[in-house]
Amino acid sequence: RSPERSTAVRCVSRYYQNKLRLALIGQSLFGQEVYANLQKQGHKVVGVFTVPDKDGKADPLAVAAEKDGTPVFKFPRWRVKGKPILEVVETYKSVGAELNVLPFCSQFIPMNVIDYPIHGSIIYHPSILPLHRGASAINWTLINGDKKAGFSIFWADDGLDTGPILLQRECPVEPNDTVDTLYNRFLFPEGIKAMVEAVQLIADGKAPRIPQPEEGASYEGIQKKSNAKVNLAQPAEAIHNWIRGHDKVPGAWITINGQVVTLYGSSLLSGTVPTGQALEIEEASQPGLITNKGLVLYGLDAKAILVKNLQFEDGKMIPAAKYFSTGESSNLELTEEEKKMAEDIRGIWKGILSNIPKIEDTTDFFKSGAASMDVVRLVEEIKQKCGGVQLQNEDVYMATVFQDFIQMFVRKLRGEDTQEELIVDYATKDVNNMTVTMPYQCFINGKFEDAENGKMYDTINPTDGSVICKVSYASVADVDKAVAAAKEAFDSGPWGKMNPRDRGRLLYKLADLMEDHQEELATIEAIDSGAVYTLALKTHVGMSIQTFRYFAGWCDKIQGTTIPINQARPNHNLTFTKKEPLGVCAIVIPWNYPLMMLAWKSAACLAAGNTLVLKPAQVTPLTALKFAELTVKAGIPKGVINIVPGSGGLVGQRMADHPDIRKLGFTGSTPIGKQIMKSCAVSNLKKVSLELGGKSPLIIFNDCDMDKAVRMGMSSVFFNKGENCIAAGRLFVEESIHDEYITRVVEEIKKMKIGDPLDRSTDHGPQNHKAHLEKLLEYCEVGKKEGATLVYGGYQVDRPGFFMAPTVFTNVEDHMFIAKEESFGPVMVVSKFKDGDIDGVLKRANDTEFGLASGVFTRDINKAMYVSERLEAGTVFINTYNKTDVASPFGGFKQSGFGKDLGEEPPPFKNSAVYFSQLTA
Repeated sequence: RSPERSTAVRCVSRYYQNKLRLALIGQSLFGQEVYANLQKQGHKVVGVFTVPDKDGKADPLAVAAEKDGTPVFKFPRWRVKGKPILEVVETYKSVGAELNVLPFCSQFIPMNVIDYPIHGSIIYHPSILPLHRGASAINWTLINGDKKAGFSIFWADDGLDTGPILLQRECPVEPNDTVDTLYNRFLFPEGIKAMVEAVQLIADGKAPRIPQPEEGASYEGIQKKSNAKVNLAQPAEAIHNWIRGHDKVPGAWITINGQVVTLYGSSLLSGTVPTGQALEIEEASQPGLITNKGLVLYGLDAKAILVKNLQFEDGKMIPAAKYFSTGESSNLELTEEEKKMAEDIRGIWKGILSNIPKIEDTTDFFKSGAASMDVVRLVEEIKQKCGGVQLQNEDVYMATVFQDFIQMFVRKLRGEDTQEELIVDYATKDVNNMTVTMPYQCFINGKFEDAENGKMYDTINPTDGSVICKVSYASVADVDKAVAAAKEAFDSGPWGKMNPRDRGRLLYKLADLMEDHQEELATIEAIDSGAVYTLALKTHVGMSIQTFRYFAGWCDKIQGTTIPINQARPNHNLTFTKKEPLGVCAIVIPWNYPLMMLAWKSAACLAAGNTLVLKPAQVTPLTALKFAELTVKAGIPKGVINIVPGSGGLVGQRMADHPDIRKLGFTGSTPIGKQIMKSCAVSNLKKVSLELGGKSPLIIFNDCDMDKAVRMGMSSVFFNKGENCIAAGRLFVEESIHDEYITRVVEEIKKMKIGDPLDRSTDHGPQNHKAHLEKLLEYCEVGKKEGATLVYGGYQVDRPGFFMAPTVFTNVEDHMFIAKEESFGPVMVVSKFKDGDIDGVLKRANDTEFGLASGVFTRDINKAMYVSERLEAGTVFINTYNKTDVASPFGGFKQSGFGKDLGEEPPPFKNSAVYFSQLTA
């Protein structure tokens, strides 16, 4: 259970005379808090031993220590095959610690490290040892129905949580406690204080060593799903304990109509059982009940528990209350008591809106003159008058009309959620040591649903050609429905009216959710697009997260300008510009970076307050649909984001033609880009941004750093299996180093591992889809026929899937097809140029209709600047390649398109001028 979920705790600072030199071994926010409080008490932390950075993000303990200048060591492991790593142990010993402190340490630490300090090592464990030794202690505290929970700080030995006890603390377990509530209420804050106290007891020579008794000792392993079935033939409390102890992972389950159904969110039911519809449950003593509160289950003692959520075998999770329900709920019928509360609230509204003669059902809070301070007053007055209702300021903004506000209030009063809980039909796959859950339907107006015509198609895993799952194949009617939802969300929904900082907050939350799901997103990207998993994790997903965070920060920084104009006496005018969202924007996403291109295109649109309709590439729809699920969890209002998978000729064309779409962003080929631009002009003159084809030149001079030029030159071509818009489509290598350069490139290619993209050691994965592989093979055949020299590759790798061998052509002349046309694959096209012929090679490099990217390798700064200023491309790399950043604009020249992604430029606005004349009495 992640300690990062809890609130930071600070211990009261006291002065102690005796201090120790400490090594902290562990990770998490808990470790960070222990570290900070030990420092505050005057102990010297001589070294922090934590885990390596994850996706460039250091563990909280490492962050705090590095900020203080404390030595930090990030070892991925301490032992190999059970034996300590000598270099790691020696590094540890060098800090000279007198005591090891292990707060939530997940690694296996060798005994020659545990026993090395003069005072040994102490460890925090979340149970009252010897009870519940092992990794799932808190879970078993609940499963076993313990009346007390707690933690132990013990001296480490060579057993599993068996060392002598130093100190223990305990707390009562409440009837409806969960792992989270126990942790946040007691185990986290009191655990930090106890760790500090334990260290001081050791420093003062007062620390006890109490042997753990054999009596009462227990060890329970981590539960498996197969063992988590609920035994309904026992009292209700035992059933409840089993469910809450298994909550989240692996989930306790029962059988309904022959199907395994997992139960989440259990509580003991006291008082009258609500009325509901009977539900037969296998092995139950009596039928369950589906009520408006959830699923009621009975124990053998006829007592009841309430279950909030149900998850089916296909991964779909629903509120238990909706097991039998269909359709939208209508306005609520209020009870007499609720009607009285409504009139009390009407009086509160009248007290705030004193300028309004009468509060009607149709009275709008803000149109009647209320301000943001009045929102706080309204919420607090209602909380005081109607205790128990958890209102938030945001609730007022979402229900500004009195009758809507009362409906929202009553639903909260009854414990009902005003927003439909997302229901997802998942395709699931056990892969990459996890179970990935993948939505596969169209996502329109906040819901997943089948295409109107019911059509579906197979999305293929390029690693082996197998079918991953079937995906909805959207029709023109689905596009129209999605656009209508986006238009309604823009015109009438909360997104455009929202305070920009609140909009930014939701985008930050979306980025956090993407980070929480980054391994799953990267796995889906790997199986759907063929991206090597490590690259998918860092770039496909990692840069997507960065992009949303960057544009979340722009939401409240979008500004117009004031303009001095010539005054026409006697009037004085103020003129300023306003940047306003366009409305509905459409995005057509390519298949080489499915999630990252979605992020690049959509984050700026959303930050500006626009709504979206997105079409993922037909061959790679799955990360876009998973993204849609995360937008709901982030709280993005319905209709703001809509995703319609399908064909470009049908779905993409309808987007270009649609009269209610105000801007279209497209990444793809130049011929299709021209067609889209024409359709956008004819339909309604919608704005267009295009990122199209490329044939990026890379010039390598003989004074380059050869090692770097070889490494980066290969990356410029083979990065992401060559399916890279800015890939170097043609390398120009100076004659005197040409042969050496080619020899070294081929040597390095032979070292590349071609294989399963989920294998962490793989360098080169499969091409995205079969048709593209066939196109690449044909491209190589044309190159050979035209007389270019095939030095390496040019063939399909002999294994299942769509693998193309990294390929190198030399002696490529300027007139050849492969010198002019983009391969969009792992094909290095090399031409030589005469030594010193800078202007000549520049002319050849610029002799293309494309201008997306370019590069130059040289140690001569003057030459680098001369060449970079004359290369006709939107991006120029000097002694590097493939470096992009969310803060820097990206886009092309000539037939590589126009418009920019990333940086300050892209948010799509209407930039309107406002003339304001001075008003006189």
